[in-house]
Amino acid sequence: MRILVLTINYWPEQTGIGAVITRRCEYLASLGHEVIVCTGMPYYPEWKVDQKYSGRLFVREEHNGVSILRTWIWVPKKVTSMKRVLFESSFLATSLVNAVRQSAPDLLISVSPPLGLGLSAIFLKRLLRLPYIFDVEDLQPDAAADLGMLPPRVLPWLYRIESAAYRHAELITTVTEGMRRKIISKGISSDRVFALPAAADNNFFAIKHSGAAQTFREKHGLRGKFCVVHSGNMGVKQGLDVVLDAALLTRDNPQMVYLLVGDGVMKQHLTRRVEALSLDNVKFLPVQAHSEFIDMLGAIDTALVVQQASVSDTAFPSKTVTLLSAARPVVASVSESSEVGQVIQQSKAGVVIESENAELLATTLQDLFKNPSRRLAMAECGRNYALTHWHQDRVFSALESYVLMARAAKAHCEEIHVPAA
Repeated sequence: MRILVLTINYWPEQTGIGAVITRRCEYLASLGHEVIVCTGMPYYPEWKVDQKYSGRLFVREEHNGVSILRTWIWVPKKVTSMKRVLFESSFLATSLVNAVRQSAPDLLISVSPPLGLGLSAIFLKRLLRLPYIFDVEDLQPDAAADLGMLPPRVLPWLYRIESAAYRHAELITTVTEGMRRKIISKGISSDRVFALPAAADNNFFAIKHSGAAQTFREKHGLRGKFCVVHSGNMGVKQGLDVVLDAALLTRDNPQMVYLLVGDGVMKQHLTRRVEALSLDNVKFLPVQAHSEFIDMLGAIDTALVVQQASVSDTAFPSKTVTLLSAARPVVASVSESSEVGQVIQQSKAGVVIESENAELLATTLQDLFKNPSRRLAMAECGRNYALTHWHQDRVFSALESYVLMARAAKAHCEEIHVPAA
């Protein structure tokens, strides 16, 4: 089968959606499918185009059996809501040019965000008469509404685009059961919506505190420290100021160190706060190469998953899968009703505390610092949950079945339009 994938994030990006979609595409290619990915130049999470690709309009390359067609995208130096709209629009335009230049595929997979790729999918369905899967990694309109990121007059247009993308897709996949229920609640038939979580990397199931972890600690001056780690995107949704506030409250504990690993639009703000508060118990590291990332996971004593209180079922960070697979105890500073909160509670892999509560975060971390046996029990529960729910054999088998289902569905080629305001 010839499969065309539209996604703004892809390899060599190592965090977030890009890493998830890369593994899926490479798996499909390993089955013998011809997989063509239309994507942008790598930019995430630094929000800066990789130097190797800077200034180029089109790039064609192959990686692990997948054909990758990259197009220029405009990446703002400072991300605001309106600049993000322009950024996404630049990708929609250039990626569509690449997509229509390809020989007609048998199936299209369109990955959201950006939500606008739903319109691209509708256009290509009509033009090429092919079915498409709409893969929803983030409920973008709901997230924008929760966080107040866009003017209220814009939101109805986003919901119209979302509704159209759902209606014309043969299949809709999304990250969690909570997000699946939310999509169904928007009037979509339940037999067309499926949960497809991120697949755990099997290498993570073998991670333990080891010599490699000690090497990582030595390299970064963490010997003998209790390492509290947040790894991944440092964006608005994370609300990472609460971590700095907790670090301030626990600065008298010389063994406790907070490690913030990754990049994002809020990193500069966070580094400035650390300097202003003279927090010598907070360290920053860039995105780690895969081998170093595995070593880092082994060095974690307690991992953090942090979200603003307004974030509910609109997103599920893929690092949750990573942390539980790697048997790392988690403190989740999130809404209890969020999917992350529910998973941590169900798995018993950690503690869920009130979001944006620095005092409670500090107290919880100090309690875990004093109780290694509790941390060990959480770690074991988390890994067992990950083996049951996110093992790659289970997830990839589901992916394959959804691809075959969508291909078998008859593509509807009636005239398609987005309803007027």
